[in-house]
Amino acid sequence: MEKKYFRWRSLFLFCLGLFLASAFCMKWIESSFIHNGKLFTILGLELTYSKEQIISILSGIGTPIKSLLRYQLIFDFIFMLGVYPGIAALNRMAAFKVQSIRLKKFLLLMAFLQLIAWGCDISENLFLLNWLKNPDAINHLSTYHLIVIVKWGIALLGIITGLFFIFRKNTNMLKS
Repeated sequence: MEKKYFRWRSLFLFCLGLFLASAFCMKWIESSFIHNGKLFTILGLELTYSKEQIISILSGIGTPIKSLLRYQLIFDFIFMLGVYPGIAALNRMAAFKVQSIRLKKFLLLMAFLQLIAWGCDISENLFLLNWLKNPDAINHLSTYHLIVIVKWGIALLGIITGLFFIFRKNTNMLKS
């Protein structure tokens, strides 16, 4: 059992490195997202900007910024390779530290749900890439926002449950 735990930990650490490297690149690129003299963000495009704001931004930015936004979305695919398998590995590691079969099954479910979050993140990027090509074709914004909310909800719940059960005091610790 310890061998399996350490395999999940190795996957988690690899994913953490991939996550950090790609997050750094994406944050660096995002600092160049300027429209009408103001910075815009991917998080804003995901959750807070209205349809009119998204259309204005995507139709009002020049080719260099569009290219940077495209690169950002490509880096996001690499980011996903670190985030979702990493969260799944975190929950699998947590499952080794609990005794309850129900909790083990719940943590396994949280690990598998990361596939849905990953799929939502891919869909979100495809929406943005299509809208970047043709901002006037922005539609299905409520579906887009639902996909983003599901992605964030599943990912954050996975992180919280994994960390909670890993750091919980009364856990079934592995033998050294």
